[in-house]
Amino acid sequence: MSFLELAKKRYAVRNFLTKPVEQEKLKVILEAGRVAPTGANKQPQELIVVQESSGFEKLKKATNFYGAPLVIIVCGNKNTVWTRPYDGKNLIDIDTSIVTDHMMMQATELGLGTIWICYFRLDVVKTEFNLPENIEPVNILGIGYASGKAASPDRHGKMRKPLSEIVSYETFQH
Repeated sequence: MSFLELAKKRYAVRNFLTKPVEQEKLKVILEAGRVAPTGANKQPQELIVVQESSGFEKLKKATNFYGAPLVIIVCGNKNTVWTRPYDGKNLIDIDTSIVTDHMMMQATELGLGTIWICYFRLDVVKTEFNLPENIEPVNILGIGYASGKAASPDRHGKMRKPLSEIVSYETFQH
């Protein structure tokens, strides 16, 4: 399967089977996050794997994870993230999102469904998961076996803007 076919196959799963994700698949998913590129190769990602009921009870206080049997809280370390010197922008959101995307696409390639969650109570995640001040949760990735019918890979023709509306050449034109 080509990367574009894989990307079109992936969709936001909001209903998971209770079947656990195999540890071999989890290791591959985590490895995909480990090798993800980061600004200046600072590798600020910190990953919290949640797969036990006690962790899910804590997570329920912060967000809806749609019953995913595996959740990875993707955090960034404020002390190690690269900062662009021209304007002081740190790349914590960018780096953690690249890591999340790599894991999400790897999970898809392994036949798993995913849900990328940004709608969560930051303060609750920090408290419940004992995060120090320098560790910022940015994304939550729910992973598991999807229940129900998969979204059509052809949906992008109708659901996404055409390239002519999002691409400019040589200078901004929209």
